[in-house]
Amino acid sequence: MPIHFEDLDVVSEVAGLSSALIVPCKMCPAVTVAERERKPFIELFKSFLKSAPFEQYLREMQSLLKENGVNTDVFKSYIPHQWFMCMWTSGKRRKLQRSAKKYDAVIVLGCESATETVHDVVKSTDCKVIEGMETAGIMNAQLRFHLPGNVSFENCKIVPISQHKK
Repeated sequence: MPIHFEDLDVVSEVAGLSSALIVPCKMCPAVTVAERERKPFIELFKSFLKSAPFEQYLREMQSLLKENGVNTDVFKSYIPHQWFMCMWTSGKRRKLQRSAKKYDAVIVLGCESATETVHDVVKSTDCKVIEGMETAGIMNAQLRFHLPGNVSFENCKIVPISQHKK
């Protein structure tokens, strides 16, 4: 099951910066937001392979950062195998490295492995790496398909990861 996240305060982390690239993992954070909003993760015939609640979340984050003087863009991943940042190809990583050079910071929306991926990719740049979410546990849920092609998660419980129990 997907990792479940809690949002972190990115506004205070970008204070004094003028630009940031938001780099989202498209699976676990998107499932977290959809479950939190109690909306379908994907509506295949409405937004195909995009999670509408997560896309709205990204737009709201960009708006909030813009209000605080930070210009942003979102690093896109369209192909489903690229949704998992921890498994990005070398080509996708090079693309991020080229993109990150244009920004003061990179905001990672994903797990610790996603953050490690970004750290490795941008270490040769002057980008500050900011975690936008923190792991809260693993989601235990039932995957449901509803006509006309909606994918949702139901009966969700957050199971703590052993290190978080201490």
